Amino acid sequence: MSSWTTLTLSTRAAGVAQVTMSRPDVFNAFDETMIRELGEVFSHLEQDDTVRVIVLAGDGKHFSAGADLQWMQRASEASEEWNLADARVFAGVLAGIERCAKPTIARVQGAALGGGVGLVCACDIAIAADNARFAVSEAKFGILPSVIGPHVTNAVGKRQAKRLALTTTQIRAEEALRIGFLQEVSSLEALDEAVDATVKELLAGSPNAQREIKLLFGQLEVGPVTDEVLELTAKTISRVRGTDEAKEGFNAFLAKRPANWIPEE
Repeated sequence: MSSWTTLTLSTRAAGVAQVTMSRPDVFNAFDETMIRELGEVFSHLEQDDTVRVIVLAGDGKHFSAGADLQWMQRASEASEEWNLADARVFAGVLAGIERCAKPTIARVQGAALGGGVGLVCACDIAIAADNARFAVSEAKFGILPSVIGPHVTNAVGKRQAKRLALTTTQIRAEEALRIGFLQEVSSLEALDEAVDATVKELLAGSPNAQREIKLLFGQLEVGPVTDEVLELTAKTISRVRGTDEAKEGFNAFLAKRPANWIPEE
């Protein structure tokens, strides 16, 4: 297994990997190295058949302060060609997290700012402590939340995303829950308990079904259910019904036993 200098990879439970951003001295702000390593570790975990669920966390008091300002200052002095290549890497990493075939959970405490918000929104599920706060803060520095924009918009909708980006206002966990950044808020002391409860629910589902859910839902948009969408959904379910995991799922239910993909407690 590769080693990483800005991340810690650990086993949270059987079938559950935790990726922890480990630059607490700068509130887990990310630079070129961390971005590259995030891409590497998610790719590694996606290909690891022993991993069912991935948790993304931040070491210390804060989840992530977003982009390292020294990195951004270097970028402001570099060529447009360098910036394009650099931005493509970050865009690819966020897309890799969003498209990961395995369920992903953001475990959030303290601040999630700028690109840190993008990381939260790229995960399938976000659970935060009640001390969490969020800001899409790029406009304060004369730039914009371009690469994270699609992920923020998908999470909270276009009008909320524009409000947050234009005003750079900081919101607390309760409002983040209300507008869709988060799916659950707990006390800081109970944060891991809340994450583990969701992990348990995820482990009860079929790994193949979850891959198919992510693939299908990634192609769906809010709006009219067109003939193309009807055909896509019909073809998807007809294909998946014949898989080994579907057969196992129905057999387990009828036999009143756990399916063979559920870890033993």
